[in-house]
Amino acid sequence: MPPIDALSKVFSALADPTRRDIVARLSVADATVNQLAEPYRMSLQAVYKHLRVLEDAGVVSRSAGSQPRPVHLEAEALDLLDGWIERYRRQAEDRYQRLDGVLAAMDDSDDEEHRS
Repeated sequence: MPPIDALSKVFSALADPTRRDIVARLSVADATVNQLAEPYRMSLQAVYKHLRVLEDAGVVSRSAGSQPRPVHLEAEALDLLDGWIERYRRQAEDRYQRLDGVLAAMDDSDDEEHRS
């Protein structure tokens, strides 16, 4: 099995709604694990497991040092997603613009036929 690339790890990590919620909350401010765990009806250990997945994907980090260690959102991982999405968004827009051109040309030819 080939190694999993960074983009796949990020998509996989964000596939879970709890992890997406954690990322959304960390986009506002860093937080401790206890603060992150507050709104969830799950054990602290389960929250740590979610954080481990996000850390392994490079989406969040925790600084070394004394407890409590704040969890920090790593924007570079989101930039990776943004770049991938943007590339395909541009390709789709280019296709739609070409289609608009074809449809406009067809409309122009229909208008000329009706004038004749």
